[in-house]
Amino acid sequence: MHGYDLLVVGSANADLVIGLDRRPGPGETVLGSDLVIHPGGKGANQAAAAARLGARTTLLARVGDDAYGRMLAEAQRAAGAAPAGLLVGTTDTPGTVGKDGAAQDAGEGRGAPTGVALITVDAAGDNSIVVSPGANARLTPDDVAAARDLFEAAAVVSLQLEIPLETVAAAARSAGEHGARLVLNPSPPARLPEDVLALCDPLVVNEHEARLLLDDGQSLSTDPEEWATALLALGPRSVVVTLGAEGALVAGPGVGTEATDGIGMVRVPSPRVRAVDTTGAGDAFTGALGWRLGRGDGLEEAVRYAVRVGALAVTRPGAQESYPSAEELQAAGQERAADGQERAE
Repeated sequence: MHGYDLLVVGSANADLVIGLDRRPGPGETVLGSDLVIHPGGKGANQAAAAARLGARTTLLARVGDDAYGRMLAEAQRAAGAAPAGLLVGTTDTPGTVGKDGAAQDAGEGRGAPTGVALITVDAAGDNSIVVSPGANARLTPDDVAAARDLFEAAAVVSLQLEIPLETVAAAARSAGEHGARLVLNPSPPARLPEDVLALCDPLVVNEHEARLLLDDGQSLSTDPEEWATALLALGPRSVVVTLGAEGALVAGPGVGTEATDGIGMVRVPSPRVRAVDTTGAGDAFTGALGWRLGRGDGLEEAVRYAVRVGALAVTRPGAQESYPSAEELQAAGQERAADGQERAE
């Protein structure tokens, strides 16, 4: 029995969000809405999404000894995530965030500010994001080594690339050493060591990330099935390509009923929803996916669940604030089923 369904290793940011009618062009100034501050960061988002659904999860991340860091610690606790992995300050003076949200033994680490993401959301609900890593850049392989107990206790480890690549590689290898399944979303996209790719089960990418990972100087087709085939050739055990409103594509051994050389592919459609804000929706998807895999679901089954979580998340503003509980997800599914029955009648 694992102590954690999911260990997320990654970033924790304060999201500074402004809504606008359209994005400005080069040299242009536009007016936006009032500034809203949300807890965010791809790692923190994934941990919060999984915890809200009922996962036993914790986040290995680093924040500053500042107001944003305390906000992020409180958000993790409010979502239901364990605080065991949250560190404060620089690698010179590691500490943890206490139950009261204050730094413990942070010392001179106060010089490393919490990471910040500057986010604009347009009228269609699409976002653009610029990240200042702050303390995220101080999460090191030594922190991974010191968190050995967390890796030993985890059924699944989830990674993203908003922390140093050497730390990502150390965490992936630690997951492999301790028998945990590895879910990796290469965002922002970067080349990964072959041994790290070989541990991914699955590698989770959107269209933008797929194109950058497969960029070999030649044009890429518009066929996600071809992207998945090419991505599998890089070495991961399985691949999930998220397709926004169209759902996701699952590719790997044992997927679907028609397989070629043991590898199958299945498209998983998304429920039709009205998107309000797509910020953090991919993280909601990946956090839900990691949790369901940690529960023992097969990959296709886990993706079907995660697609529903991601779809519901985009109907609400914000990142972590938009993530549903299991009860909310069930209620939304029942409502859609009732609507479908009424239309049929």
